[in-house]
Amino acid sequence: MTRQRIRVVGGGLAGSEAAWQLARMGFEVDLYEMKPVKFTPAHRMPYLGELVCSNSFRSLDRANAAGLLKAELLAAGSLIMDCAFMCRVPAGGALGVDREAFAREVTRRLMENPRIRVIREEVTEIPRDQPVVIATGPLTSAALAGA
Repeated sequence: MTRQRIRVVGGGLAGSEAAWQLARMGFEVDLYEMKPVKFTPAHRMPYLGELVCSNSFRSLDRANAAGLLKAELLAAGSLIMDCAFMCRVPAGGALGVDREAFAREVTRRLMENPRIRVIREEVTEIPRDQPVVIATGPLTSAALAGA
C-alpha cells in the first residue's frame, strides 16, 4: 500500500513533532520551514525547533499538568522531549535546555530521517492538493495568516 505524502507547514516545536510522529507511523512527510529564507523578528537561528522566548519547558513534576504531559510525550516517542533531555541544563525542577544545542539536534534528526523531506521555503497559501498540518503558531508569516 502506498501512502500519500503529508505536508507539515512550520518547523517549530509542533511542526517538528508532527513530522516526526507521522514518519514514525510510516508516512512520507514534506516539512516546510521558511527559515533561513525568511525570518520573523523573533527568530535568531536557522534551525528547526527553535525556542524563541525561553529555554524552559517548565516543570518536570508529574503532579502537575506540565510535568505529566512531558512524561506522556516521552512514552509516545517524542522527538522534542528526547532532544530536550539530551540538551538539558540545570534549571531546578524545570526542564531547561541549551537552546542552540536543542535546535541543532532537532534539525539533525529530522534531516536524517529518510521519511522526512525538509523544504526551506515560505508557504503563502493553504495547500489543497494533499493532507496538510498547519503548525505555524504565533510566528505565522503575514502571507499565510492572510490565506
